[in-house]
Amino acid sequence: MCSYCGCRAITMIGRLSTEHVAIINATGALRRVVLDGDGTEAATAVEELAALLDPHTRGEEQGLFAELRLDEDFADHVDALCAEHREIDARLARVADGDHSDVQELENLLRRHIDKEENGIFPAAAVALDGAAWDRIQKRAP
Repeated sequence: MCSYCGCRAITMIGRLSTEHVAIINATGALRRVVLDGDGTEAATAVEELAALLDPHTRGEEQGLFAELRLDEDFADHVDALCAEHREIDARLARVADGDHSDVQELENLLRRHIDKEENGIFPAAAVALDGAAWDRIQKRAP
């Protein structure tokens, strides 16, 4: 997680970063119960991770990403991150359906995705967006 540029001082980035920590922790918990072979615990862990991911993804896409997409320099990056959101959702759905073979790749994907946000798009947004843009983001993000 980024801790060098100060972008977490921006309310929305701080919120999303805090959510990233909870998502990574929940993903690790899911991996551990799957490795232990506990199907009941795995189902609960999937539900807990989904409960964190769903509002987080909506907040990013409806708030920060919608604003960044207005700038053509960011549009392709935002589109790629949104595509990764769909891939994460699909992998989590497979795990929820009982295919636990994908848990490690789900965790790897989530970690890479979060790294791109924390060390790429968040610091870039902190520099590129002004106060009015952050106000709009705050209003749009659920």
